[in-house]
Amino acid sequence: MLKLNDVKLKYGYVEALKGINLEVKEGSITALLGANGAGKSTTLRAISGLNHIYSGEIIFLDQVIQNRSTDYIVKQGIIHCPEGRKLFPDLSVYENLLTGAYVLTDKERVKENLERVYTLFPILNERRKQMAGTLSGGEQQMLAVGRSLMADPKLLMLDEPSLGLAPIIFEQIFDTLIELKKAGTTIFLVEQNANAALHISDYAYILEVGKIPLEGPASELLKNDQVKQKYLGG
Repeated sequence: MLKLNDVKLKYGYVEALKGINLEVKEGSITALLGANGAGKSTTLRAISGLNHIYSGEIIFLDQVIQNRSTDYIVKQGIIHCPEGRKLFPDLSVYENLLTGAYVLTDKERVKENLERVYTLFPILNERRKQMAGTLSGGEQQMLAVGRSLMADPKLLMLDEPSLGLAPIIFEQIFDTLIELKKAGTTIFLVEQNANAALHISDYAYILEVGKIPLEGPASELLKNDQVKQKYLGG
C-alpha cells in the first residue's frame, strides 16, 4: 500500500533521514520504533507532505506522492494523527470530530462515521458538547484518534498515541487499534512503548539516527537480543 524508497530529508544542513526504505502492507499494523530524535515523526511528516524530501520516492497505492500538498495527500486517504493531539481546544468534542470529516461530501457517511467513533469511544459521546481543552489527557487522545477516523482513512498514521496516558487508557487505545485492523484499516504506528507496539503489530522497523538497521516480523523482533537490550529493557 505504502512504500518509501531511499527517502532522504534535511533540516538545513542536517540530514534527518538518510535513505530509508520501508513498506506498509494493506490490512496490517506496521510499527516504526526508535529512540527520541531517530527521525520517526519526521518520517510521518514526510509521508503526509508536512516536510519535503530531497531524494527518493514515496508511493501510495501506486501513485508517487512525495512533496505533494498535504491537502492532496489527505484526499488520497492518508490520515496523520500527530504527536501532541493538536486538537482545537475552544471547539467542542463534536466540532473537533467534524473537522476530521472535511474531505467527505456525503452527509450520511459523516453521520455513520460519527456513530462509529462514539461506539469505539463512548466517553466522547458523553462529552460531545464539552470543550476539547477541558478533557483529560486520555479523552483528548481518544478524540484525536476519533477525529482521524472521521475521514475514512485508507492508511491511518499514529504518532505516539500512548504518550502520557494512564495504563487503563493506554490499553483501551491499543485495543481500539486492534479492532480497527480487524475492520480493515491499515495502520502505521510510531510508538515509544516498543513492547506494546510489537505485540499488536505484524511487522516493524527500527530507526536509528535516520537509518533503518533492523526490520522484520514483530514476533521475531520481540525475541531479538539487540531489540531486547535497546528497546525492551533487556
